[in-house]
Formats: sequence, structure tokens, C-alpha cells
Amino acid sequence: MSVKNIPVNLSVDKEDYEGNIKTFIKRMLDEGHTPNRLINEKSPYLLQHAFNPVDWYPWGDEAFEKARKENKPIFLSIGYSTCYWCHVMEREVFEVDDIAAIMNDMFISIKVDREERPDVDRIYMQALQMMTGSGGWPMSIFMTPDLKPFWGGTYLPPESQYGRPGFIDIMTRINDLWNEDRGQLTRSADKLFEILSKRASTDKSSTQPYHIFLDAAFDIFKNSYDAQYGGFGQAPKFPRTSTFSFMFRYAERTGNESAKDMTLHTLRKISEGGIHDHLGGGFHRYSTDERWHVPHFEKMLYDQGQLIISYLEAYQLTGDDVYSSVAKEAINYVLRSMTDTNGGFYSAEDAESAPDAAHPEEKVEGAFYAWTSVDINEVLGEEDAELFSYHYNVKVDGNVLQDPHGDFENKNVLFVSHNFIETADNFGLSLKSTINRLTESRQKLFLAREERVNPHLDDKILVSWNGYMISALAKAYQIYGEETYLTAAENAANFIIDNMYDQKTKNLLRRYRDGEAGIEGNLSDYALLTAALIDLYEASFNIKWLELASELNDRTIDLFYDSKDGAFFDTPEGSQNLIVRMRDDYDGAEPTGNSIAVMNLLRLSQMLDKKELREKADKTFEYFSSTLERAPHALPQMLSAIEFSLVKPKQIIIAGEAEGDDTKKLLGRLHSMFIPNKVVLLADSRNSDNFLSDNLEIIKSMRPIGGIATAYVCENYACKLPTNDIEIFVSLLMDNPK
Repeated sequence: MSVKNIPVNLSVDKEDYEGNIKTFIKRMLDEGHTPNRLINEKSPYLLQHAFNPVDWYPWGDEAFEKARKENKPIFLSIGYSTCYWCHVMEREVFEVDDIAAIMNDMFISIKVDREERPDVDRIYMQALQMMTGSGGWPMSIFMTPDLKPFWGGTYLPPESQYGRPGFIDIMTRINDLWNEDRGQLTRSADKLFEILSKRASTDKSSTQPYHIFLDAAFDIFKNSYDAQYGGFGQAPKFPRTSTFSFMFRYAERTGNESAKDMTLHTLRKISEGGIHDHLGGGFHRYSTDERWHVPHFEKMLYDQGQLIISYLEAYQLTGDDVYSSVAKEAINYVLRSMTDTNGGFYSAEDAESAPDAAHPEEKVEGAFYAWTSVDINEVLGEEDAELFSYHYNVKVDGNVLQDPHGDFENKNVLFVSHNFIETADNFGLSLKSTINRLTESRQKLFLAREERVNPHLDDKILVSWNGYMISALAKAYQIYGEETYLTAAENAANFIIDNMYDQKTKNLLRRYRDGEAGIEGNLSDYALLTAALIDLYEASFNIKWLELASELNDRTIDLFYDSKDGAFFDTPEGSQNLIVRMRDDYDGAEPTGNSIAVMNLLRLSQMLDKKELREKADKTFEYFSSTLERAPHALPQMLSAIEFSLVKPKQIIIAGEAEGDDTKKLLGRLHSMFIPNKVVLLADSRNSDNFLSDNLEIIKSMRPIGGIATAYVCENYACKLPTNDIEIFVSLLMDNPK
């Protein structure tokens, strides 16, 4: 039995809340603050810095020309609007007049939103990791006027302390070297640029068979697995969904149940922890501890979309309503709080907010989400508060064990310490009564929480991140048949095509905000939207989505594919002001564009019988094979694509009417099962002369038997006997070639 979800429409109007960037700007102007040139930008992150005394420039020719003309080094600061330590550095450094005066005198200062410009971020993050062995945000880079970095760090306190250099001392030292021994800095910059350039070039291919990479990656994940709390690795713990995807697929192909069980246990522990928002649904960015208890509280759209898919796959594998409930809660959260009225999905919500409306500038990490036991008693009453507190581990003196910044004194971050059965037994209640009372309590607390000062909302719409969410909603529609999910997915796709896609050039713009689309799309934008359109076709069977997916995939190849060495570059050829053309080789919080693009090639090659797409996929695998040999766990999303390529993917073709109950019955049974290596097509009366039948001759001959929707289960278009018997259909689906 699963807990009921918070309804989509159980919300308050957020148009004028303090977290809205327009409200922030209005307040600052009303208080008489003078903006800098970032006030003309669209990025919420840049607008947050628009009232700093720093003479900020956005990334672009104006800043570079000024640096060259005045012969000054550049200070590059990269972050994003919901980054906690970015806010800290702003308050401690960039809002301080004396520090800003030094910056304005010695450097040309540039502010970049990493979510708008992942191409810029990727280059300098690679450089930072080479210089220091680690990375993160805010990223602080000093570089020459020709954009070559020579020194870097992350968060920098204003003054040196505890052996950590302070920002003022660093600026002073770099300024002295620039004026007195510039050669030292330029030599460092040239050397680093040389290494970066080599890093971006092709590597010798591995001769190992690909299944060796899959086995090696599984062993690495198994050895890093936390059997008690779930997850792969130690704290801080990130919900790296590409690992979950690979482990489910590895288990499906090999029959290795431990790969599946480790992942299911991890997803359950995440759902119980504070990283999961038990009141409003959705997930915070990562957990600071091994128990998934105390997160950094920002909520990112890309986490929501990817984790929804992970929980939906867990539900397909187990039929356990716990996974289903968590997925539906996250969907409801996005539809309620992160959806633009025109259909696109917003990017993120902040980790910190003001404890009270009277002082909106005094923000605290987790203030919106944490509770005192007194607060809970006031909202729920003593009896229900006792039940709720037992289930969610609420303590009078707080339940946060490690609180280095003192943000959670006497506060509680909700996590499930006793399951429904344990809670029911402890209070002598029936299971049904326990679940109902906890659900009512959650709804009451949710509404009470909505009266607080909401966190800042980053309301820009990014193509790539919308792609994750469209795919998640398409999959949810397949499983549940809930029309709201399909409508939301199609609305978002239509918004992007109408506002961010040029029908003539077939080019994408990456970001939309406040009525304006801008910034050249990168590989991830093209690849993730293509994947989403394929998913939309398989959910709705509207042929326009498949046609657009093929069109966009062709454009992706034109812009990004390296016909000489194979694989895709992250940026188009000729992109301005980028010192290196990169190919990312790590599936982190977001998979690489190559890992998504190669799966698109494989799926479309099956759906449209295009062998040339499979050949490009194989060349992409070959390009990354040396990386996979050295560190197979670096690219788990690409390993999922290799899993697809190693078996004979099923082409499942349903002959019938899209809206027919008999068609939906076959599809409902299909989508209740976890069958990752497949494509799904519809042969209906509209297929006689359309894009699909033009590419796939075999589909023209597929007809319903006896007027009843019929399934054709094929491998390499060699089809088993067609059937409209559900049990026979299931038996054909379960015939999984090893």
C-alpha cells in the first residue's frame, strides 16, 4: 500500500514571492541600489549579481577586447543561481565595496552562468581539475586576455585563514606577478593550454571486447556499494542516475540479481532520506551524509527528470507501489512548481531562503524545508504530531547530527526512520489508518510550509533539461495511461519547437527566459531533445515526433559528429571564444552528450532501418573505448547504450488503431514490464503513406488479425508469429536473448 500523493494543484500563487527574480530586482531598485551591466542579461544567476559593486561583464567580446586593450588579466567567476557556496562568496566577497574596488582596478571580471554556458564551464572546469585535482562551484579562474587560464580555485574566502588562501591575497599576488614577472604566468597558461588541447584530442582505441567493460564497471560499483544505506561511494552522496540505469540493464542481460538489488535498495534509501522532499515531492541535489539524510537543498530539474525514470523502472521491475508513489510525487512537484504557463519547465529552486518575510536578504540553507517539533505540533496537534514524529524521526532538540554552520539548531530534516508497518504497530493502529493519517499530516504541513518565504526560483527554460522531463513524463504516461502526463510532455516539446528551434536552419537555441530565446545549442541540447522526441513518439505514436527526432538527429550529426575520428564534439565547429573544442568523457549528474547521442543513433537505426546510424554509433564506442578500458565506471550511461548494442533489440510493432482499447491493452501489458532494449512502433491505417512506412517497408504489411490489435515481436525485422493473445505476447517479450 502506498501513501497518497500531494495533489498537483495543492499550491499557492508564487508570482510575487521573494524567490522570484523579478521581485528581487524590483526590491533592489526600490531601495535605491545601482545595477551594473549584468542587469541587461536574462540569466537569473547573472541578475542575482547585477547589484554587486563589481564591474562585471558577461562572457563576450566586450570584456575580451577591454582586457586586451588595457592589458589586464581576466577574473572569471562561474556558478549557477541555486548554488549555495556561490551565494556565500557573493555575500563575503562580491558585495564588499573594498574588495570590489580591487577587482575593478586590477582585473576585467566576467560572470558566467554554467547552466547557460556549459561549453565555457566544461573547458575551465577541466583546467581547474588539472591545476588542483578537484573542481566545483563557484569556480574562480584567473586567465590571460586570450582566455588561457593560469590559476584556479573554487570558493575563496575574503581573507586567508586556516591555511586557505584568501581572495584579497590571491588577487594581490597575481597582480604583482602580472606586472613584474608576466612571463611566469603566460608560460603556465601556455603549458596548461597545451595539455587541454591534447586532452581534447582522440585517444588510441582499445582492443578489448566491450562486454569486458561492462563486467569491470559492475565490479567497481559493487566494490563501492554501501550495503547499509545504499549508494555507490561515500559521503557526500549524489544520486547518479546513469549508474542506476546501467545496473538495471546489466542485471537484465546477465541475470546478475545483485546489480538490480543494490540499485533497488539505493533507490529505497533515497526515498526514505531527507534528500527526498516528503511533503512537496521531488529530490534535493545531494546528501552531505552517508544516510541520505541532510541534503544540500537545491532542487534541479535534471535530477527530477532522471530520478523519475529510475523510480519508474524500479516500479516496472518490482511492482512495488513505494517506487511508483515516489515517481508520481516528483512529477506532481514539477507540474505544480516548475512548469511555465506556456509549457516549458523551469530549471531549479534554491537551497536557501529567508526564515521570515521581514528580512528577505537574510537567507539560510534549508530554512524552507526544516521543522522544529514545536512547529509540527502547532500544525498537526499533539496526537497526529506524535505519530508523524515517530515515522519521520522528529526530535525536540532536532535530528541533524552534523551541523557545521549552525543552520539546523533544534531543526529536523524529515526522513523515514520507521516504515508504515512499524509505525502502525507502535501505535496499535491499522495500516490503512496509519497511512491515511500520515497523508493528511503531510498535506497540512505542505500547506503550512507554502506560507513560508519560498526559495529563489530559476525560471529559465533549458532545452537539455526539458528533454529529461519530457522523457520522464512520456514514460510515466506509458505506465499509467494518465493523459495529464502526456499533455505536459507534448506542451513542453511544442514550446521548445515553437520558440527555440529554427525550422529553416534546423538549429536549436539553448535557453529561453522572459520572452527571449538565446545561446547556441550544444550537443546535450540536441541529443536530449532528440531522445525526448523518440520517447514522445513511443508514448503517443504521433508520427510528427519521430519525424522531428530524425530531423534533429541528422542536424546533430551535421553540427557535432567527427567523421574522421568518430564520436561527437560538445560544440559546433567555429563556436566563438572557446579555446578548445571538447568531448566530455564523464557521466556525472548529467550524462555526456555522447552517451545520449549514441543511444539515439542505436534507437533510430532500429526504428528506421538506417544502418549508417549504427555505424556511427560503433565509431563512437570505438572512440571512447580507451576511456572505458581505463575507467569504465566513468561512463555508465554509455555502458547502457553498449548493453543495447550487444543484444538483438526487439522491434515491437503493434498493428491497430492508436486510440483503440485493444491497442491500449497490449501496450499496457508491454509497459508494465522492464524491457530496456527495445523500440516500439505502431502500424495503423495512417501508416500506408507516411514517414515511418517510407523508411520501414516491413510495416506496410502488418495488419490486425480479425480486426483486433495485433503484436509483432521482431529481432532485426525477423518477426515471430503475430498474436493478439496477451499471454502469448508476454511470452514472446520474455524470450530475452543472451
